[in-house]
Amino acid sequence: MLLQLDDTHSSLKIFALPPFTLPHTTSLSLFSSPLALSFSTLTFSHSFSFYSQDPCCCQNTFLLPDASRQQKAKERSTKLTDSWVIMQVIRIQLVVCIQFFAIFILGTESQCPSPCHCHGDLQHVICDNVGLKKIPRITEATRLVNLQRNNLGMLPTGGFSEMKGLVSLHLQHCQIREIATQAFKGLKKLIYLYLSNNEISTIKSGAFDDLTELTYLYMDGNQISGLSKGIFAPMINLFILQLDNNKIQDLQAGTFAGAKDLRRLHISNNELRSMHPGSLDDVENLATFTLDRNKLSTYPTEAMSKLRVVEELNLSKNPLSFIPDYAFRSFGRYIEKLHLNDMSLEKFSNAAFEGVTALRTLHLHNNKLKVLPGNLVFTKMQNLTLFNNPWSCTCHLANLRKWMDTSRHHPDAICASPPNQKGKQIRDSTAFSKCKMKRSKTGARH
Repeated sequence: MLLQLDDTHSSLKIFALPPFTLPHTTSLSLFSSPLALSFSTLTFSHSFSFYSQDPCCCQNTFLLPDASRQQKAKERSTKLTDSWVIMQVIRIQLVVCIQFFAIFILGTESQCPSPCHCHGDLQHVICDNVGLKKIPRITEATRLVNLQRNNLGMLPTGGFSEMKGLVSLHLQHCQIREIATQAFKGLKKLIYLYLSNNEISTIKSGAFDDLTELTYLYMDGNQISGLSKGIFAPMINLFILQLDNNKIQDLQAGTFAGAKDLRRLHISNNELRSMHPGSLDDVENLATFTLDRNKLSTYPTEAMSKLRVVEELNLSKNPLSFIPDYAFRSFGRYIEKLHLNDMSLEKFSNAAFEGVTALRTLHLHNNKLKVLPGNLVFTKMQNLTLFNNPWSCTCHLANLRKWMDTSRHHPDAICASPPNQKGKQIRDSTAFSKCKMKRSKTGARH
């Protein structure tokens, strides 16, 4: 900044930085300050006028009182001398320029980070596929940050700590391998976190600290092989947890401690072999639970017995050959969709469907089933798939045939035995004409 007093024109010239745009809030605080009021009073009192502005140098020139005004001022015996007026102008202009300079410096911190592009006064910062190797500095005012398709490698401790107003964070396809302790420190307003399709294999203890408002967490398509106890504990508002397409091998007791509001849990296409007792105790309010395409060879009765309100359960494409007694009873009044297809399933225990009264969709296709348990209720069934099973058309399937006779739905199901019925559709078979039908228990009190 350069000050120059021009005696010839009785004017003061101040050379400052190039022009810049002031934030609205800062501008308001400047012009409502005592300094601005003081400057305004002095200007009107001595008839100063703004006479020029150079857009390149931000050069401001203010005329000092001319000779005639000075003469009149002397005639009125004013106490202000010319030198005093000049010094006051210099002082005020210095303060104003310093204040503007400070605003400029502060303003640069809230500019859109290069090479990203931004929308809505930095509300949305988009850095999709721009070659970033580290997390950029982003203002607290930002609500959404999209860092997809960059090469971040790892998420360090406090890497997002300045983004305290963040609500949605997109980190898909960023080649992330590790999440450090307190990686999301300060993000107490974050609701959406997308970590899908990375290479995450390590999640340090305390990695998700401060994520108390997080509602949607997507970590599908990574290399996660295990989940440590309490890893989700800070997430007291978590609603959806997406863990499909990882390498998770088991669920330990306390894995989901703290996530009491979790309603949708997806662990499809992992390497899950066991679910230990207590592993689901903290998420008893699950409504949707997908476990398809895993390696479960036995049904986890004890772990599942803690669930209360499951509406949809998907166990398809697990190597389960047997479903035990009371497998679904703890949530039997709520379960509407059950996927048990493509499992090499051979048999249901007689009481496997005990307490299950609301079932509308049941997928049993591509198994090795011959009969169905007598307590399977068909009264609310709307979608039943039975194809590619070696059905034995005997009185064990009488209730199924009765439902077929009265239902608008006619699932494809072909008899494999006895020999005289082989190849016939169950709905066309004559094998059930002398069977006694078992009375439904749907009206029984619980």
